Amino acid sequence: MAPKYQFIADSLRQEIESGVYSSKQLLPTEQLLCQRFQISRQTVRRALSVLEDEGLITRRQGSGSRLRERTEPKALLNCTVAVVTTYINDYIFPGILQGMETILTANSSAPLLFATQNQVSVERKILQTLLTIKGLDGVLIEGSKTALPNPNLDLYQKLIDQGVHLVFINGTYPELSAIPSVLADNYGGGRMLVEYLHQKGHQNIAGIFKNDDMQGTLRYAGFIETLRNLGLALEDRQICWYNTEMREDFLSEAFLNSTLDSFAGCSAVVCYNDEVAIRIVSHLKKRGVRIPQEMAVVSFDNSQYSELAPVRITSLSHGTHNLGELAADLMLRQLRGEACRSVVVPWVLAEKESS
Repeated sequence: MAPKYQFIADSLRQEIESGVYSSKQLLPTEQLLCQRFQISRQTVRRALSVLEDEGLITRRQGSGSRLRERTEPKALLNCTVAVVTTYINDYIFPGILQGMETILTANSSAPLLFATQNQVSVERKILQTLLTIKGLDGVLIEGSKTALPNPNLDLYQKLIDQGVHLVFINGTYPELSAIPSVLADNYGGGRMLVEYLHQKGHQNIAGIFKNDDMQGTLRYAGFIETLRNLGLALEDRQICWYNTEMREDFLSEAFLNSTLDSFAGCSAVVCYNDEVAIRIVSHLKKRGVRIPQEMAVVSFDNSQYSELAPVRITSLSHGTHNLGELAADLMLRQLRGEACRSVVVPWVLAEKESS
């Protein structure tokens, strides 16, 4: 179920796009929106912030919210933008890359594609190559192992010094926090899944997380905070960690057996992503465990894996948002000299049979 503020934002967006409000007309006041939707002022303000981030409205304290005036179509950019992701063929990346390409090519921008395999050594070689490309205007980049100190910050700084614009996607580095980014609300996602399982009656909830990317550590942070706030038990054996180098070993039958054995007494598990979740579901089925009666499984990404699993997996999605499109749009706004700020995309729960 989508957060309340997202529902309000979607409703107002639909009304704006259908012409309910004119460009010279103020939107309803916060008080009127509170009364209409029976929600708090804080929720209304968060919904309006979403529309402001999308460039649909402008807000001014004491003057209310109004539609952003439409301007003449912007001139197409003819620029060169590199796209650096950790992987290209993994299940979530084709959609992200397609979103980037759609926005960039529509603006006469030529994308150059690189993949790091989530290895900082490969990332360093790619950054060194980018420094040699004449006329490079921008880089859309998914950093490698963003939960760990990065040895390539010197090369990032050289790109910045050369006037190359950067936009991070999925993760950032603390030392480069001023660089615009497009991130999922991973902390909120971890919190959302625990709250959902608790509402289903689960008291002992296990978790599987990846510890070398900030997505995993933030999902874990939201997970454990919510366990604590709800008064639920948390023991070390309930948490399983893996990293990039042990990914294949972790998904092996022997490791999965050991992991599930450590979850004895738990009735639900939060998985780092759908790739992990489908393996867990398949292995539980092999062991004769009934899903969700004996073990509920929830996850992140709402990808095709969540649909193809032996039991369809409840998973969080980005709803109508495409992170690749948002990142490419942020890059183009930078290249046009427009003010822009980082975007945090909320998760939307897609409930299915695994929970």
